[in-house]
Parts: sequence; structure tokens; C-alpha cells
Amino acid sequence: MKMKKRTAKTNPKPEDTLKDHTGEETNTAERETDSTDTQPEAIENEIRTDESIDPKDEIIANLIAQIDQKNDQLLRKVAEFENMRKRVQNERMKLFEDARIDALQQFLPVNDDLQRTVLALKETGMDEKYLKGIELVANKMANTLNQYGIEIINQVNVPFDVNLHDALMRQKPEDKNTGSDIVLQVLEDGYKIGDRVIRHAKVIVSE
Repeated sequence: MKMKKRTAKTNPKPEDTLKDHTGEETNTAERETDSTDTQPEAIENEIRTDESIDPKDEIIANLIAQIDQKNDQLLRKVAEFENMRKRVQNERMKLFEDARIDALQQFLPVNDDLQRTVLALKETGMDEKYLKGIELVANKMANTLNQYGIEIINQVNVPFDVNLHDALMRQKPEDKNTGSDIVLQVLEDGYKIGDRVIRHAKVIVSE
């Protein structure tokens, strides 16, 4: 009868285990040594890169940046000056226009008196030569105002406009076909320059 041989499990010897640990530590140390050796090379590359920048290029870049900044500031100042110039010009034109209107307004009552005088003389049958003289002065005054752009507001049978007229009273129209809010009579002429009304016309409006 044959006997089976038992295969004995061999346990690692302490010497072999020590060798394995020693080998791993050696490999780790070698890797750390390689990593440490590459650090000086990286630092040297950075130093070489920094040394490759020419100081003149840096100075030129700084000067260009300063020039761009100054140009931007100059453009802003030019824009501010242009806006101020336009604002001053507009204010000056407005002051001139206001002064011109104030001066012309002083002549409006004189023109009203001349026009009333002409109408009164025509109704009283004044001497024709004397009447023509008064009419000549009145027409000259009206033409002068017209030359300065003053327009008279004295139209009748037109719709009442609050921007042009000042209604003093309302009354029933003689013509039944006349609608409501129609200017029936102008008691005092109004005046305007362009779109600016300098005196509203005093009128009677239909009911």
C-alpha cells in the first residue's frame, strides 16, 4: 500500500520578508530622489524664463499702457468740453431769445393803440389825409413786428384753442349752424413767435 506524501506549506522566511520590505523602501527612496532631482531643473527653467524677459520690453509695455490711459483721459476731457460748449451756446441763445421777446413785448401795447386809433378814426369820419397818416404809422409798426417774426392771433370763426386763446366769456352765436367752442369775437389780439405764444388772444367763445 502506497503512502501519499503530504505537501508541506512553506512559510516565508524572516530573511525573505525583510528583503522585500527593504526593496520597497529602496524603490520609494529612488523615486523621491528622482523627484528631488527634477525640482532644481524646474527652478532653473523658471529662472531662465524670467531672465529671458528684456527689461526694455517691460518699460515699453508700461509706456504704452500709460499712453493709452492718457489718451482715454484726453478723449473724456474733449467730450466734456464739447458738452459744456453746447450747453453754454444753448443757454446763450435762450437768453438772447428771451431778451428779444421781452423787448418786443414792450411794443405790443403801442401797436394795439395804433390799430384801435385807426378803427376809431374810420368810424368818426376823420379827415382822409389825417387818417392815412395814422394808418401809415400803424402799418409801419405792424410790419416791423412782422420782420422780427411776430404773428398776430386775431382769427374768428376758428375752434377755441387753449394754447392760443383766453376766453373771457361765452355767448350764444347768431348763426344757429355755429357749433360750440368757436371764437366769435377777438377783444384783444394775441401774438406769437414761431410756436411760442407771447400773449394769448382775449376772445368770446360760443356756447
